[in-house]
Parts: sequence; structure tokens; C-alpha cells
Amino acid sequence: MIFKDKKVANAVYLGVLCSVAYLAVYFARNILSVVTPQMLEGGAYGEEYIGSLSSLFFGFYAVGQLINGLIGDRIKAKYMISFGLFLAGVSNAIFLMIAENGSFVASIAYGMTGFFLSMIYAPMTKVVAENTEPIYATRCSMGYTFASFFGSPVAGIVAATVVWQGVFVTGSAILVAMALSAFVFFTIFERKGVVKYGQYKPSKQKGQGMGVLFGRYHIVKFTLISMITGVIRTTVVFWMPTYLSDYLEFTPDNAALIFTVATFVISLTTFIVIFIYERLGHNMDLTILIMFISSSVMFALLYFVKLPLLNIILLVLAIMSSNGAATMLWSRYCPSLRDTGMVSSVTGFLDFVSYMSASFSSTLFANAVSGIGWGNLILVWCGLVLCGVIVALPYGKIFKREKNI
Repeated sequence: MIFKDKKVANAVYLGVLCSVAYLAVYFARNILSVVTPQMLEGGAYGEEYIGSLSSLFFGFYAVGQLINGLIGDRIKAKYMISFGLFLAGVSNAIFLMIAENGSFVASIAYGMTGFFLSMIYAPMTKVVAENTEPIYATRCSMGYTFASFFGSPVAGIVAATVVWQGVFVTGSAILVAMALSAFVFFTIFERKGVVKYGQYKPSKQKGQGMGVLFGRYHIVKFTLISMITGVIRTTVVFWMPTYLSDYLEFTPDNAALIFTVATFVISLTTFIVIFIYERLGHNMDLTILIMFISSSVMFALLYFVKLPLLNIILLVLAIMSSNGAATMLWSRYCPSLRDTGMVSSVTGFLDFVSYMSASFSSTLFANAVSGIGWGNLILVWCGLVLCGVIVALPYGKIFKREKNI
């Protein structure tokens, strides 16, 4: 064995598997975003149709997170993850085969891809939280949070080398291959005792169960954070290639290349924020507040700076800062729910509100571009993260160091 400590070894093996699987998820999720400039340039599709497709995808994904999060507390992660990846690959392929006619059935097929992809995250977080020590759970979730950000540049690289139909084919193949790999490796992990199920159950004692979420775990606050960061990390990033080609007037190919580089930089957010979090004495609340303040400042500057290079830098920094708050939510807060026995359910719910917000905002942003223009839309983004600052304020609470990390 490479690692002398068995707990460390098990965490690494499980973390790597989950990170690679989640990279496949986010590659597939970002396909439509990176090929949108190609689809628009061809003239067969308009911004409104692409916006409705993305909105439908996020809507299906959001509802799926809520449903599959609840199911994930009852069914083994092996089945949820492997079947979700496989069915998403099939649905993605069906969409490609009938996408040319722009039919309602094609839209539903793409929406179902989102639903099946929603079967992965909540059960994955649960299996990691329940089979690793808290500090390793944070590291593991940091790995697949990085994978979620890194999926965008990977999709961008593929989009820069092949036509948009080829990107969808690649996505389907990756999803199916990852489904088979996940099933095999989870089976091995179960036999070797790396993964065990049913170790934590929701408490039925008075004052515990759902009640503890509203008290000790501040679920309302983190629900609002999920909504705000969901719009930035999902919808704003989705429209980024179009922003580059439409507002900053880059060619579709150059927009795809810039998007790839930008999202690669954004993917480093997780490591940077965890470093800041640890320098702040493991203070999650303070880290979230600083991230939202930073994002607000960057979006405000973005409105005034028209020079393309500086504009792109500010946009990337604004997204990274907001994603920093999201990192705390997904890498620190969700794994900390292990003792409640409801990791999958709560994670699924938080992802649900995140993507319902993204679904609503995707259509709204598509219409806003023609209505108020990109400049005023930037102000909307700035206002949104300012709301995050308000939510993250301590309101008289003294920042305290988290001692359970």
C-alpha cells in the first residue's frame, strides 16, 4: 500500500474516483455552453432557443437534485452514480440525434440529461462524508469541487478542436465509460471495506432531525448562499462564451479559446479558497463574507472597464470570488452534516435551490441581453453578489474558529 495510514489511503482512493466521475459530469454539463457560439454562428439556432434549452436543463437538474438527494439517503451510491452517468450518456446521445429539427422532444431529451446527471452529487457527498474523517471529507469534496470547475476548460478544449456535434458525441462516450468504471471500482471498494453504507441515521430525538438544521446548521442562510452562488457559477459561466463574442466582439473560435483559459483559472478557486480559509483560522463565515465582498467589487469595476483584457480579468476574478463562497458551501458545510444522517437529502436540496435559481436566471439573462444590454446585466450580477454580502454578515455574532475541522 502506498499510504501507511489506511484512513488516508481510503480517502485518497474514494476521493480520486469521485473527482474523476464528477469531472465527467461537468464536462457534459458545459457542452451546450461552449458550443453555443458555433450553434449561433450557423444560424439554425437563436439565443432564445439556447436560453430555453439551458433553462430546461437546469430545471430538470434542479428537480432531480431534490428527488435524487432524498433517494440517495436510501440507495447505495454505487447504483445512483453509475446508473446516473450511464443514462445521462444515453439521453445526451438521443438529444444529438434529433437536435437538428429543434423539436420539443429534443429539448426534453436534453432536459433528461440534466435529470440523470443530478443523480451523482448528493449520493457522492454522502458516501464520502460517511466513509472518511471530517478533514479528509473536506479534502475529497475539494477534489470534486475542483473537478466541477475544471469541466469547463476541458469542454472548451474539445469545442475548439471539433464541430459542436462532435463535442456531444465525446460527452456521451465519456459518460458511459465513466459509468462502467464507477460501478466496477465501487464494487471493489465495498468488498475491501473502503465503502460502507448506513453508518449514520437521522436522529428521532426531540430537538434533533430536521430541527437541528434550522438551529445549529443555519440551513436558511446556506440556502440563500446556494441560490446566489448558483446563478454566478452556473448561469454567468454558461453565458460567458456568448458574452465574449457578443459584448467583447471576439470571434466564436477566439471566444471558445478564451473561455477555456478563463475557466481553467477559475477551476483553481477551490485550492486558493481553502488556503485562505485555513489562514483565517478555519473560519467559514468570515471566508464567505470576504468572498462575496470581493466579488461585488470586481463586478462593479467590470461595469466601468471596457478594455477587453482587463474586462476578462475582472470577470474571472468576480466569478472566482463568488465560487469561493460556493466552495465553502459544498466542500465544508455539506460534509459537516454527516452526524445528521441527511447528507444526501440536504445536499440535494441545496443543489436544487441552486439550479432552480440558475434555471430561472438563464432565461432571464437571455432576454435581458436584448432588453437592457450586457452593461446593465453586469449591474444585475453585481447586485446579486451584494445580496450575498448581506446574507453573510454576522449580525452581532462574533466570528469563532471552527474546532471540528
